[in-house]
Amino acid sequence: MTVTAPEASPLTVVTNLKTPRQPVPASDGSDYLKTIPGFSQIRNGGTNGDPVFRGMFGSRLRILTNNSDMPGACPARMDAPSSYISPENFDVLTLVKGPETVLWGPGNSAGTLRFDRLPPQFDKPGIKGSVSLLAASSRRYDENADVSLGSEKGYIRLTGNKSRSSDYQDGNGDRVPSRWDKWNADVAVGWTPDKDTLLELTAGKGDGEARYAGRGMDGSQFKRESLGMRFEKSSIGDVFDKFEASAYYNYANHIMDNYSLRSPSGPSMGGMGPMDMGSSLGMASMDMPDASSMHMSGPMAMQLDRRTVGGRMMGTWLWQGVQLQSGADMQLNTHRSKKNRGWVKDARFHDYGVFSELTWYATTQNKVIGGARLDRAIVDNEASNGKDSRSDTLPAGFVRIEHTLLDIPLMMYAGVGYTERFPDYWELFSPTYGPGGSASAFDNVKTEKTTQLDIGAQYSGERFTGWVSAWLGRVNDYILFRYDSANVYISQADNVNAMTMGGETGFSYQLTDHWKTDASLAYSWAENTADNKPLPQIPPLEARLGLNWESGNWSSGGLMRLVSSQHRIAENEGNVVGKDFERSSGFAIFSANVTYKATQNVKLSAGIDNLFDTAYSEHLNLAGNSAFGYSANTPVNEPGRTWWVKANVTF
Repeated sequence: MTVTAPEASPLTVVTNLKTPRQPVPASDGSDYLKTIPGFSQIRNGGTNGDPVFRGMFGSRLRILTNNSDMPGACPARMDAPSSYISPENFDVLTLVKGPETVLWGPGNSAGTLRFDRLPPQFDKPGIKGSVSLLAASSRRYDENADVSLGSEKGYIRLTGNKSRSSDYQDGNGDRVPSRWDKWNADVAVGWTPDKDTLLELTAGKGDGEARYAGRGMDGSQFKRESLGMRFEKSSIGDVFDKFEASAYYNYANHIMDNYSLRSPSGPSMGGMGPMDMGSSLGMASMDMPDASSMHMSGPMAMQLDRRTVGGRMMGTWLWQGVQLQSGADMQLNTHRSKKNRGWVKDARFHDYGVFSELTWYATTQNKVIGGARLDRAIVDNEASNGKDSRSDTLPAGFVRIEHTLLDIPLMMYAGVGYTERFPDYWELFSPTYGPGGSASAFDNVKTEKTTQLDIGAQYSGERFTGWVSAWLGRVNDYILFRYDSANVYISQADNVNAMTMGGETGFSYQLTDHWKTDASLAYSWAENTADNKPLPQIPPLEARLGLNWESGNWSSGGLMRLVSSQHRIAENEGNVVGKDFERSSGFAIFSANVTYKATQNVKLSAGIDNLFDTAYSEHLNLAGNSAFGYSANTPVNEPGRTWWVKANVTF
């Protein structure tokens, strides 16, 4: 059982997404990420939280699926990119911390996340795959299937899942509005004429609904459509070794309303049907953070969509002791809202980038990696009368040294990176005002510039493995949201300077042939140096302690999660999803699991999360909505004692 995330190196985390985990298997990408040290999420109920890494949120953390990008459509990120991801439909998760790579798009100051499906391998015609069933508290049921048919010359892979749950109860026994129902289905067709060539076509769909204790509206539609193509050719020549190219189309169609999954507060407006929220400027803020005091005047709905088209190509060249990866990528996405029964375009984003990353194996002990990229970003404000446009050229680069000792199995690294991030849709179009109270965030929010030092070390012994990674960053023109304390619907996007620092560390130790222990610790600290106050939305110190036992076909594990209080807050400041509204208390949560391998292909597992039924809430949280009986600035509690059982069959 995985209780803390495995590490490929202190800088890069690689996780097998098919491996069982605790707590209860994830309902979306963000839920899975919180098992990796340094990750947290802005919570608002049961599912579709927004991931935060090292206290950094939004487009500072790029999330890719099979090399494709899928930004959501909601102006308050109800449909964050991670909400469209079912982790068990993918094979491998790779995280690169900080601005320490340039291969995967611009502005990735916090890190780069990639959810990937690997092409199935066949040495003879056949079928392989896995099927799993999950049942848990709160009438949660999940079904997952991943089946591949193929031979040496090609394959067809089908993946699908369905996940649903009712409202959960917190540790006090109170019901928390949090139910969801979602599904995804994808197909991949691959042609492999030889072991060095791959051509793959993919298509997928998904949809769902979710209600939120911490929002003024619920998500009644999360429709996804995806198309993709990739080509890879390896072992081309002595120097030019590999060429890869991919293209994708992703479409998100999102509806939020206050009547499908809850009863709207107040009378309807003269017996009329649902009000078109998009018909009035400012109505988008109805789902902004801390809407606990909101009283809607009747049924309301808002429909938005976003089409994203992109692609990349990259070549790999090899010389003696040197590897060069170089290429180009692009993305075009268009955002619309439905008004008066018709679609109206409000934003159009373009990005064109070139990049190169070079690895020099200087000696058997030393490796030097460096990279640079240059992007041209253009955005059109289609909603303005004059159709404003703005553009910028964004540089990025890094250099890192990795050193391995000969006498002991210890690797150390130090790297410095710089990246410039163009403001995203939510920072340009969601705020009421721009910096200094200016009338337009679109015209006045500056690009964000991050310079960061990353250092780390990893020891890999026979019984003991330990790692540590740390960072120190300077962010010029950090994009910060300020909220009006008297009117929650009024927000201002501002630029401030910031200092960030912190780190993660962990170890695992094989106590005996049957017992193993592991632990991790993560801490983030950030300061708004322009105002000499804390930066908002920074998670507190968190530790995880695990103990695992394995013998024959049986294994079991226990997990203790310890989270400190957080007193460093910036009241009424945050991001487009959440803001700091009160200090938070610390808590300790205990969980346990057991697994039985019935046959070589059948595995049964069960677990209990929050064993002692503790009532607690996360620091990164939305205030509960008054429509569900929450008073102002009351955080949403997490689930109480939760049991789950899972059966997994591989073939």
